[in-house]
Amino acid sequence: MITQFKRRTVWLILVSVLVVAGCQRRYEQDVLAHGPDVNSINITSDYAPRTIGATGGYQAWIDTIKLERDCVVTYYKPDGSFYLTEQHHEIYPWSNAIRISAQEPQGELVWQLSADGFKILQAGRAGMYEPGYEMQSVLRAVLDITTAPVRLLDSAGLIEGSEPVKVEGLWHHSIERAGGEVEPPLPKAVFYQDIDSGLVDMIWFADLGGRKFLAVRGYDYSRVGEQQVLVPAKIEVFRTDAKGLLQRRLVKIDLK
Repeated sequence: MITQFKRRTVWLILVSVLVVAGCQRRYEQDVLAHGPDVNSINITSDYAPRTIGATGGYQAWIDTIKLERDCVVTYYKPDGSFYLTEQHHEIYPWSNAIRISAQEPQGELVWQLSADGFKILQAGRAGMYEPGYEMQSVLRAVLDITTAPVRLLDSAGLIEGSEPVKVEGLWHHSIERAGGEVEPPLPKAVFYQDIDSGLVDMIWFADLGGRKFLAVRGYDYSRVGEQQVLVPAKIEVFRTDAKGLLQRRLVKIDLK
C-alpha cells in the first residue's frame, strides 16, 4: 500500500512538472508572437522605405508576426572540419526574437534570443561549435539579416552614411546602429543596403564584446510566410577583423 502510494505521488509530481513546462513553453511562444504598435512607428528616413518596399511592402511586414523556416546548417571549425545539421527557425520580427531548435544525437537543442537575453531552453549537443564561441552572436546575426526591414524602423540610434560604399564590388548605403542607445541594448552594427535592389544583404557587427567582430551575408532572396515577404534563403556568418575584412566562415544556413 505504501509503495503504491509513493508511486502515485511520484507520478502526480511528474505530470505536474510536465504540465508546468508545457504551459511555460506555450506562454513564451504567445509572448513572442505579437505585431507592432502601428501608431508608434514614425518613418523619418529614406532607407527604411526602400528596404520595406523591396521585400514585400509595409502591410506585408505588419502582418508578419512569425516566420518559420526549416534549414540545413553547417558549422565550420578552426581545424577545417565541419558539423552538418538540420534546424527549425522561428523568427519574430516585431518581438526582435528568434528561436532555433534541432533534434541532435544527444537530445533536443533549443536556443532562444529575445528581449530577455539568450536562453538555452534545451541543452542538446554542445560540441558542434568551437569552444568559447558565443552562439547568441550567431542568433543575433541571423535575426537581424532576416528582419532587416523591421530593424531599420528602429530609428533611434540609426545614422545613414553620407557617401555610398562598395561591398564585394557593388555600391551600398551604410546605416550604422549605435547599439547602446536603444532598449533593450543591441550590439553596434552597420547595415549595408544595396543601392540597386534596396536589400540589406550584409551586416557587420562592430562590437560583440571581447573584441569579437562578425559579418553576416544574405543571398538568394525568396518569398516566405503567408505574407510572402522577401528574406534570404542562404545566410553566411563570418569572423572579421576590426576593419570588417572577412577572415573565416563560421556558419552557413540554407533554406530547405
